[in-house]
Amino acid sequence: MSTYNMQRLLNPRSVALVGGSLRKGSVGAAVLRNIRGAGFVGDIGVVNPKHREIEGVTTYAGLPTLPFLPDLIVVTAPASAIPNIIEEAGRLGVPGAVVISSGLGHGNESFANRAEKAAREHRMRLIGPNCLGIISPRSNLNASFTAHTPKPGRLALISQSGAIVAGMVEWAAQKSVGFSGIISIGDQLDVDIADALDFFALDRETEAILLYVEAIKNARKFMSAARAAARLKPVIVVKSGRMSQGAKAAATHTGALAGSDAVYDAAFRRAGMLRLLDLRELFACAEILSRYPASLDKRLALLTNGGGLAVLAVDRLAELGGAPAELSADVRRSLDGVLPASWSKSNPVDIGGDADPARYREALEVLLRDSGSGAVLVMNVPTAIASSAEIAKEVARVVSANREANRPVKPVLAVWVGADDATLKSLDEAAIPNFPTEDDAVRSFSYLRNYAVAKRALSDVPPSVPDQFVPAIDTARAVVRAAISDNRQWLDPLEVKQLLDAYHIPMVTTIAARTPDEAARSSRPFLQKGHPVAVKVHSRDIVHKSDVGGVALNLIDADGVRDAARKMLERAQTARPEARIEGFIIQPMIVRPKARELIMGFSEDSTFGPVIVFGRGGTAVEILDDKALALPPLDTNLARDLVGRTKVSRLLGAYRDVPAVKMDEILLTLVKLAQLAADLPEIKAIDINPLLADETGVIAVDARIAIGPPTARFGGPGNARFAIRPYPSQWERRVEPKQHETLLIRPLRPEDEPALLDMLKHVTKNDLRTRFFSTIREFTHEFVARLTQLDYARSMAFAACDESHNILGVARFHSDSVYESAEYAILVRSDLKGKGIGWALMQTLIEYARSEGLRSLHGQVLRENSTMLEMCRELGFEQTADPSDPILASVTLKLG
Repeated sequence: MSTYNMQRLLNPRSVALVGGSLRKGSVGAAVLRNIRGAGFVGDIGVVNPKHREIEGVTTYAGLPTLPFLPDLIVVTAPASAIPNIIEEAGRLGVPGAVVISSGLGHGNESFANRAEKAAREHRMRLIGPNCLGIISPRSNLNASFTAHTPKPGRLALISQSGAIVAGMVEWAAQKSVGFSGIISIGDQLDVDIADALDFFALDRETEAILLYVEAIKNARKFMSAARAAARLKPVIVVKSGRMSQGAKAAATHTGALAGSDAVYDAAFRRAGMLRLLDLRELFACAEILSRYPASLDKRLALLTNGGGLAVLAVDRLAELGGAPAELSADVRRSLDGVLPASWSKSNPVDIGGDADPARYREALEVLLRDSGSGAVLVMNVPTAIASSAEIAKEVARVVSANREANRPVKPVLAVWVGADDATLKSLDEAAIPNFPTEDDAVRSFSYLRNYAVAKRALSDVPPSVPDQFVPAIDTARAVVRAAISDNRQWLDPLEVKQLLDAYHIPMVTTIAARTPDEAARSSRPFLQKGHPVAVKVHSRDIVHKSDVGGVALNLIDADGVRDAARKMLERAQTARPEARIEGFIIQPMIVRPKARELIMGFSEDSTFGPVIVFGRGGTAVEILDDKALALPPLDTNLARDLVGRTKVSRLLGAYRDVPAVKMDEILLTLVKLAQLAADLPEIKAIDINPLLADETGVIAVDARIAIGPPTARFGGPGNARFAIRPYPSQWERRVEPKQHETLLIRPLRPEDEPALLDMLKHVTKNDLRTRFFSTIREFTHEFVARLTQLDYARSMAFAACDESHNILGVARFHSDSVYESAEYAILVRSDLKGKGIGWALMQTLIEYARSEGLRSLHGQVLRENSTMLEMCRELGFEQTADPSDPILASVTLKLG
């Protein structure tokens, strides 16, 4: 996590403005006015050699002449001066800077590049340039040029657009919504979206994070930060540029289907983030998540004085996956006791157009006590009979009274049609989210559940891939490398068949023939069994065979095959005289009348690397555009979610006389494709279309595979083209401890949760205390999931397993913010201590850390844990007293 110095940057004790100005309307003047006006209590300095004072604040000629060393400098100086300002601040030891100025340029000799180098040399953090600034309401800091300063609250905002920040601040002022922090990220010279996510994910004052994205620079870093943050709190994102289409000239169907915005959508989904379409939705989501916790409960009670409005709300609720709450007999009796006989007797609870404040109060109190609903939506349509403003005040009093009495208050939402600001003020002051329409309100209610579902998905335990899936990786690599050495961009059909066979992906039998006569002979075995055949021109230079008349289908005799091949050869030579034609491909026609035609494959996105595509296949695949995308690696849970997001998924079950497809085979094939992408970085795209699926399984009828030199998109160790670093299977190894039988030591996997939980049952309370430094009373799913669901780009855990796949011990580390040092921990079953298991685990962990380029491993050990301290000494760790706690020892191993 890249959060070093972020605390001092965003919550400084002292601030210096470099470039403050007297000129009215200037950025420097506005920023100084905001810093002073927000009530910042620390030291404030202004650096400007042209003036002796600005707005009553003494100015200084340079940073060295300030009477204090600032935690933060805010720079509004001209672009040309900024590299020297950053260099000087870094030498002095200033932890961070916000560079609001624009025009620093790009390239090796730009002002931006020089400033970045200076900051990196001194480990100084930079926000910007070209940004609106930062706001930390709880520190009374407004180092920006917004029109207002928001009040403290529980929402964090990270934005690539300064205009979005300004708009959110104005909205918050109207809605009495507060912020824990606001960062206008600008050009992300140093601090980027991922850094800000990491900071606010661990910030105790932040309950939800709002994110406005235009483009992601480092997808792997972003995905690591986003997944970590979303496990802890809601992360809501708006991405601009939804309608820009990527891959318009793609060579494969999967490439054409994987538009750039669709890939972003898949990434946000994989990270557990809530994606919204516009600022209106962002405001609504921010409002409800700033008031109430997420919940899986989809039942909504509706209280209204207008039946038509409620019907519209119920319709929208159903469309979004919610449901109107069922009113129990007891609840109906309670409502009968306080409402006139004309009320609706069901949910929506329509209390009549003449409903006054008292009627709203009585009905609302009953619904708040009802355990059969997850939230209450209160709606009001203005009438000449009762005051909407007074009704709003009464609803606010009911909710506030319940809150003040410490009674559980379920989410209450409000829609006051056509209400003025004075009316809505009562609801805002009572922290009741209110919306202009029933659609906004119901959609906002759905956000509570959507986030809860996304968070649960992040901690789901995936099923294991069947042990029998062991791909022939060496065979596959040989096929691909031979083709690359021939300077080709596509595998030929025979190579495609070999590659899919290596990964156990069924494909129709494929035979090569050099001449029309040989094609006729090769087809006879299929024809004699009553199978028509397909003939295709075999040319490594002709990718789209049908474009040159290079495909003939449903041939039923050898003479027909011969004749079709001759004509095909003539057409291909005429259309593509330069193409090398090796002959023909013969395949039996697959007749599965009740099979569904699917497409699956992957292509490379310029930002996120490989992306898996699944959807409805066939010749009209791009016209139908029924597809879903996911980032690899995949497990069967993720594959099931991918399939479920398509319309064709509705056809995969049984209907009429059509049996259900073998769903497990579809899911496993997607997992295999994702593994293939991880194992063979030379493969740029795979297009399997159609893939036929029915009750017998799946079979690929046609496939194309594009190849090329590997792309190390994200650099560093591991699979460098995956935005999510895949399981490092190359680190599986067998070892033989001196006092134990052969062990399999391998990286921990998410599906290891049950085995790890079983291991923990074999650890004594005292050993648990020495590992976790506290007494653990219960191992919840959430607790164990955090131990098994690793982000291999940031951490590692190795498990020692016996032949029965029982976990006997685990060693792990989690890296620091810049992936230079890591804190380790180890735990071995209490009944197996002293058998060399811990030693073998630590040796593997150390070897892995060195291979990753880490500089050191460190940890804290209870001084009473003599066994661990002795092992550390033998492994070369240095031991020192822990300055924070006398009962602990600090151990450190330098890795070179």
